[in-house]
Amino acid sequence: MPADLIERLDRLLPQTQCGQCGFAGCRPYAEAMASGLADIDRCPPGGDPGARALAHVLGLAPKPHDRTRGVHAPPRVAVIVEADCIGCTKCIQACPVDAIIGSAKHMHVVLEPLCTGCELCVPACPVDCIVMEGGTAKAP
Repeated sequence: MPADLIERLDRLLPQTQCGQCGFAGCRPYAEAMASGLADIDRCPPGGDPGARALAHVLGLAPKPHDRTRGVHAPPRVAVIVEADCIGCTKCIQACPVDAIIGSAKHMHVVLEPLCTGCELCVPACPVDCIVMEGGTAKAP
């Protein structure tokens, strides 16, 4: 696999590290595309524009992103409802980009500039104190 192609594909991906593509993050997905093991339509956060950009780099015909994998939406960030947080640390463990800080049995907080909006922390929270709001999550 040519490293420069992998790097180029990885840079086009939204870096949410959400796993909706079926890979453990954006870099593994880029590697799979570069080696011909994955198609260009597997990234909902990148949406149709992302799929078109990936197709262009790989010299493939453009096609829309696979909607069965998820919906393309505007960037959002996780917000922890402070009054409801029990400090269990499950959200910290679920966050692929270390955007959540806190300690056991204390309230946690999301560092908005680091949050990619992947939503992996939401199902990890046993008390449903994490909501997704419009914000400055990293866009594709």
